[in-house]
Formats: sequence, structure tokens, C-alpha cells
Amino acid sequence: MTTAFPPSCAGWPASRAGAVLSIDLAALAANYRLLAEQAGGAVCAAVVKADAYGLGVAQVAPVLERAGARQFFVAHVDEGLELRAHVSAGAGITVLHGPRPDGVQACLAAGLRPVLNSLEQIGWVRQAARAAGRAVGVVLQLDTGMSRFGLSEADVAELASTPALLEGLRVELIMSHLACADTPADPANAMQAACLRRMAAMLPPAPLSLAASSGIFLGPAYHFDLVRPGAALYGVAPNREGPNPLRAVVSLRAHVMQTRTLSPGDRVGYGLTWQADTPRRVATIAAGYADGQAREGATRQCAWFRGQCLPVLGRISMDSMTVDITDVPEGQLEADGMVELLNRNYGVDALAEARGTIGYEILTSLGRRYHRVYTGGETAMERSHAGEGARV
Repeated sequence: MTTAFPPSCAGWPASRAGAVLSIDLAALAANYRLLAEQAGGAVCAAVVKADAYGLGVAQVAPVLERAGARQFFVAHVDEGLELRAHVSAGAGITVLHGPRPDGVQACLAAGLRPVLNSLEQIGWVRQAARAAGRAVGVVLQLDTGMSRFGLSEADVAELASTPALLEGLRVELIMSHLACADTPADPANAMQAACLRRMAAMLPPAPLSLAASSGIFLGPAYHFDLVRPGAALYGVAPNREGPNPLRAVVSLRAHVMQTRTLSPGDRVGYGLTWQADTPRRVATIAAGYADGQAREGATRQCAWFRGQCLPVLGRISMDSMTVDITDVPEGQLEADGMVELLNRNYGVDALAEARGTIGYEILTSLGRRYHRVYTGGETAMERSHAGEGARV
């Protein structure tokens, strides 16, 4: 298992980067342990697709494995190929999208477990298993009402009536995905759980999985045999019904590139959409929409300096944004000083609400131009790994 952090994953050098993204690995591990405890007796996997939700799979996956994760989920085959270098040989890696026809051999050769979402995918992997002369472990995904991925009820009935369709395939897990898990009172949650039970009863016996991050907090009826937290690992709140029980994992600070004083009537940014009605002091910050600071909802966003909100003015540009520093005492925030864009009190969920989106999008849109700092990692002795991965 790789434990060294590749230099390229640190992003740009601190002396030249416009902003610094800090990832708290101790908080990440604590979140995994909390989720595993919440899941009771179910196996707690870890979803590290999209480069561990943008935070760096090379750094994140080993920490999660040391915290107890033995099963990992990614979306694409190549994500699984990359992940294999950063976890132990005994760790299981499951590919949620399954392989395309030309990707089956690469998937199976690397020991990745495909999720089969359609009869076509089942056919591709069955053919590969026949050619290899061995059984292949797979996951079957069922569509229980989301109409996105998975086998329909008619597909499941066809598999049940024609067992040869699964010849050479060892069904190790049957899964589905909740559409409304972040809304605990939505009746669709119970309907999907019941649908999973009903459809799975038509297939070869196998462990079941339904809950991802938010679903874990719906209670034991949704845990089944394996849960698959993703965004919750990285601090995103499971729902809006109470305080977030998870620790913040990311913080972001950006450099001030320039300050200036505006006169009444002066305008700011592309389209000149904001105009000063009194003398104002403003700062241009080295982060823009190429760095995940989206244009949408810009006027509802802010930066922070010593606990003080600095409203964003005008449109966010590709590489920069402008904030109001009028209320910051003179001399406290000058060129090359730093403001916070994400902090303990204004995290990914708060920024997502300002933008009218979700914390998942905030995390995965953080750009690669930041200098990255990973804190809270274990010592070399604690990095030593023991135990093979549980097969669920």
C-alpha cells in the first residue's frame, strides 16, 4: 500500500499559489468512525469517486483504510485502477458504473468488482467470465424507483426465469440507491427499501446495500448489510433537520492580490453589475470560477477575515473575485494578506446554500490550482496496515 504523498498532489507551491486548501485527515478518519458506528452491524464502505470528492484519493484512501474501511467504491474503471495503488491488496474496490464493453478486461484483470446495471453489462461480463474459465464476483444494482441506474423489475424477472444469464457470475452484493434520503420523512425512502427486498428475493441470495451518506441516518431499517458513505466522509451534512454531526474536513484561504478605494458611482466586475453608493474599500482575491468559486449566487456569498463577513461584489471572474473590506480596519488586510473562503463556521454546506446547490458540488468543483496542505495524518507506525478486506 502506498503511504507517501506524491508531490504533485500538493498542488502548486505555497510561494506561488493564489490560495491554500487545507484537508484535515484526522477529521476525515473521525467521520468514517462515526459513520461506521452509526451503521451498527453493517459493513461501512467508503466512496472515493471523483478523486475522493476532489480532495485527493492518494491521500484520502490510505487514511480511510487505516480508520477501518475495507471496501471502496468508485464510479469508473480508471478510478479503480488509480485507487488500487493506494490501498492494500486485500481492500475491495467496486466500480459503480460497471465497465463499458472494451473496459471489462481491464476491470477484471485489476481485481475490480463491477456493478452490473443492465442486462447488457451482465452479458459483457458473463462472456469475459466464460473466456477466463472462472467465476467473476459482481454486484447487481436494482432500480427501485430512481430511474437512473439499475435493473428494472422486468429485468430481474428475466434473470429469475433464466438462471443461465448469470452463469459464471458470483453475485456478492445486491444494491440500490435512495433518491430522497436527505429528506427523512419522504415516503419514497420506505417504498424503495421495500422494493429492494422484494426484487432481491427473486435473485440468488446475497448481502444487500441501500444506504449511502444520508441513508445511514435513516436508521437500522436502511442499513442492510453494507452502507456506502461518500460526501458525509468529507463533512457534508446528511440532512438539514439538525446540527451536522460530522467534522469539517476542508478549509480554504485565498490571497489578496490588490486593494483599492472606490468613489460613489464606481462599478465592479464584468457587466459592471455592482455600483458603489458610498466610498468603499475593496480587495481582489486570487480565486475564481476556475477554482470552484461559481458565478451563480455570487452576491449571496462572502469571504471572511477574523470572523468578519466580506460580501462578494459583482461577478466572479475565472481567476479572481472582489470583496468589500470597508469595515476592516485600515492596515489589517493589505496586498498578499489572506481571507477565508471556507472555514469551520462557513463550510461547504453554507457555501452551497448561498449558491443554491449542494455540498457535493462544492467539494468536487474545488480546482487544482490551490496549494494543498494535508494535516492530522498518522505517524509512520500507525500507517502500517493489518488485515485483509472483508468481502461484502
